[in-house]
Amino acid sequence: MSTHASAGADPSALAEALLDLRAHLGQVALPLDVAGAQEARATRAAVLQQLDDQLLPRLRSSGAPLLAVLGGSTGAGKSTLVNSLLGRQVTSAGVLRPTTRWPVLVHHPDDAGWFSTERILPGLARVRDAASGNPTLDGADTSDQEAGTAGRSGVEVSHPAGLRLVAAEALWPGLALLDAPDIDSVVEENRALAVQLLGAADLWLFVTTAARYADAVPWDLLAEAARRSVALAIVLDRVDPGAQEPVRAHLRAMLDAHGLADVPVLLVPEAPLVDGLLPAVAVAPVARWLTTLGADAGARAAAIGQTRDGLLEDVVRRAGHVAEAADAQRSSRDRLRAQVDHAFSAALADVARATSDGTLLRGEVLARWQELVGTGELFRSLERQVSRLRDRLVAALRGRPPAVPALQEAIGHDLDVLVVDALSTAAEQVASSWRADEAGAGLLDEVGPGDRARLRADVAAEVRAWQDDVLALVVDEGAGRRTAARAFSLGVNGLGAALMLAVFASTGGLTGAEVGIAGGAAVLAQRVLEAVFGDDAVRRLTRTAQERLTTRLGTVADRESARFVVPLDALGLGADDARGVRDAVQRVAAAPRPPVTAGAPDDDQRRVGTASVGRLRGADLLPGEPGAGGIEPTGDVGQSTGARRSWRWWRRRSRDER
Repeated sequence: MSTHASAGADPSALAEALLDLRAHLGQVALPLDVAGAQEARATRAAVLQQLDDQLLPRLRSSGAPLLAVLGGSTGAGKSTLVNSLLGRQVTSAGVLRPTTRWPVLVHHPDDAGWFSTERILPGLARVRDAASGNPTLDGADTSDQEAGTAGRSGVEVSHPAGLRLVAAEALWPGLALLDAPDIDSVVEENRALAVQLLGAADLWLFVTTAARYADAVPWDLLAEAARRSVALAIVLDRVDPGAQEPVRAHLRAMLDAHGLADVPVLLVPEAPLVDGLLPAVAVAPVARWLTTLGADAGARAAAIGQTRDGLLEDVVRRAGHVAEAADAQRSSRDRLRAQVDHAFSAALADVARATSDGTLLRGEVLARWQELVGTGELFRSLERQVSRLRDRLVAALRGRPPAVPALQEAIGHDLDVLVVDALSTAAEQVASSWRADEAGAGLLDEVGPGDRARLRADVAAEVRAWQDDVLALVVDEGAGRRTAARAFSLGVNGLGAALMLAVFASTGGLTGAEVGIAGGAAVLAQRVLEAVFGDDAVRRLTRTAQERLTTRLGTVADRESARFVVPLDALGLGADDARGVRDAVQRVAAAPRPPVTAGAPDDDQRRVGTASVGRLRGADLLPGEPGAGGIEPTGDVGQSTGARRSWRWWRRRSRDER
């Protein structure tokens, strides 16, 4: 994978590769509840959000301001820190606050255009913090549009509707701060919003306290930052002056153990609030660090590039996991479909055997056939048998006892029962297999219980249609003048019944030794047919009738199996989903990384503490200089060289990568 920035790289090439990846990820469906599916869905959603909220906006606008997102646990003091740095209340502190649902984004007035559009975080609306008081959305007062917890300006909010934009000259152009909701909020939507905002950040400014820095929740998030190689700094808030050294040493040891040895740590001492703000000297380490970073375009570009490249590697890795999950989904779908095909194919095979091996030539069918042709002298002479059969069939057609319809009804009934039982058994086998399969169990609700009455009706309709097919075959075959006379003398219905019996005895008609093996009923039926149509025609008629029966029973089997097949087809699993994602991942990995241009004056032109802009509260306090309450700024990057050391490391890394 290309990890170094190339001076001549075209940003559009990487952007196009990411757009292609996004399109393929958008087509991937992961509906089956197989092992790892839930995690894969979350991964897919996270990658899409990462592309939309951070990577694509950053590539399209390389010179946009660096966005530093303040994240942390409940009560860490994020909002108080932001207010104290700016010297005014721009975001509400406390557990219940509108910041939870309308996060505050603070930017320099000259950078308003970068954030007022959907360039970044396109799914969130924008509310401008008007100087007159109430925030406005697209120039309109929002007090009637939002309801819930009252904010500092009187606007009430109750859901994560968007960003509250605040312009502040205290920030340098090219640097913006975003106060995110608590990562451990009791409200799931707020936690999700916090994760989304951190995902859009160029820099994570993680705020924790001396009492909670070792908790599991912060370290889960810090481990995520390490995995993504996100530019990161830690603010350790509310540190008791007497515990600064041991707390800092312990935190440093934990950072080293998590692969975060180079992360800057900014200590904010415990101090009383005055009008809701910390003393300037308490926030001085953070103010100096941010001001120094904001004044150095190279340092900002290095931080932006570090995060971008780390996220690109992370996206490539996680998109590969989505492709693997897509393969697993398709494999599971194919397995479920194979279970359906096997069960219903086996059912049709059982029916085919039973309708060709003489199984149906017994019981009611045999009784009705014997009633039609008699049994006393069936084998005395073939001519005599055929003559007797012809007389009986003709008599049946002339109003004597309706033996032919009774025979056809018996054939239809027995065939109905055979097919319904076979298909019902197949459906039960599929349901049982799916119930034992993690992928299929969740689909059974969509399949629903079988409707045996509907199945019986469908089977009966197809069987009656097949019997009509058989009669049509007899009529067509008897179209010749000589054959027609014979067929008329015996009757179409009678010949049709005889042909059905011949089908049930053998798929190709009885020949040679088969005649001696088959039962007397089937033998006589075939002899009658041969006497009328001839041997070759009987074999052809029998074969055609069997084929049409197979086709019609296949139709009803398809309708019954559709209960299972339709939900599978509706899953939307494309044949090339995984391959498309993998190909797109390869293009992203191979695309050169363009350099980042921060687009704001360097500190060589505007030195910290002398410019008319970018003066965060406390930034002009030097280490050791007394402040309110006699507190002195502390921390491993709170010394005069510490802030420069951290951002120069980013800048040096950027030069090395180029």
